[in-house]
Amino acid sequence: MTNTPERKPNVHRDAPVGSVDMPAFQEDGTPYEIWPCHDCLPWHAEVVRSEGEVLVREWHAVDCPLFMELIEI
Repeated sequence: MTNTPERKPNVHRDAPVGSVDMPAFQEDGTPYEIWPCHDCLPWHAEVVRSEGEVLVREWHAVDCPLFMELIEI
């Protein structure tokens, strides 16, 4: 039996990042609140317009548990 340590997710500032686009507004027009991700340090968000729709693009470390949940890996 080997004692290899479990790999920890890389969620530090220098971690590789990925993005996911989320709607900026609920169906009734109410804006969503945006809170920072507590699971990764490189998290940031930007507002983008795509095909006339306003979206929030969230950037996370690719190992971030929330990011993996959002992209359903």
